[in-house]
Parts: sequence; structure tokens; C-alpha cells
Amino acid sequence: MIEIDDAGQLHVVPASRSFPFIYREAMEVQWDASRSSLHSPAPRDWSYARWFQQILAAAREQDCELFPVASTGWVNVGPGVKAELLQVVAKEA
Repeated sequence: MIEIDDAGQLHVVPASRSFPFIYREAMEVQWDASRSSLHSPAPRDWSYARWFQQILAAAREQDCELFPVASTGWVNVGPGVKAELLQVVAKEA
């Protein structure tokens, strides 16, 4: 699942992995144990697409490739933002 919460944070919920030590990557990506998600701070200077890149890069630093699949749920993500996030994935493939 990929979600933008009420605080504006982008959450990526991996299917089968947890990242309790992601903060060690010093990339401003955090692990929310209650949601089982990697998340960004609310966007300031960076767009959601740039934060999505950062989340994917942080996961890669911990030897995990994350990418949305057909069954990925999208919660509170507008069609324009979703298109931008999918474009990030396409560029990294």
C-alpha cells in the first residue's frame, strides 16, 4: 500500500519486510512500526515523487527493492501524484 496520511507524510507499506533500523541510513526516511510502513516527513522542498525516490533508495541501502504491483493499494493519493510515483518506478527499472 502507498498512502499519504492526514499529516502529509508519504507511507510505503512493504509486503513482507520491516525496517526498524532504516534511520541508520540518515536519509530522513523513518519506520512506523504501528503502520508497518516506511515514511517521509511531510513535503517541504521536495515533492512526493522525490520522497518516493528517497524511500526506495533507503530500502535499497538495506538490500530490498520496493516497487508497486498491480494489487498495490493507493490511499489518499491523487491521480497526478500516483502518475508521478509510477514514473519514478519506471525510470528506476
